[in-house]
Amino acid sequence: MDLSTLSLNELRRLQSKIDAEIRRRSDITRRELLKKMQKMAAEEGLSLSDIIPGATNDSPATVNKARRSAKGGGKKTGKVPPKYRHPDDSSLTWTGRGRKPLWVENWIAAGNPLEALLIQPA
Repeated sequence: MDLSTLSLNELRRLQSKIDAEIRRRSDITRRELLKKMQKMAAEEGLSLSDIIPGATNDSPATVNKARRSAKGGGKKTGKVPPKYRHPDDSSLTWTGRGRKPLWVENWIAAGNPLEALLIQPA
């Protein structure tokens, strides 16, 4: 394609079409890669969040929907209060969300119930 023969308006239209196509193909590639990564992790009995801190196991459609709503200035939530506390070191807490801290996993591996770590309301 000889770009020198195109007018300025034609070049701008072409540029917007190219930008749109790049976005479309990037989204498709990202979704396909996420599906492959989720499948590989599942085959090993893991989730993406087990492998990559902060990753979700949501479907690519859910991830895209969340990304779009976040761009719209969605409402931020406050800090989540801790739900569990280490029995010997009160500075170690866990909200119950995300991956279990090592001290929680060790507690459970020792045969202790997770409920024993619950912070009791005063």
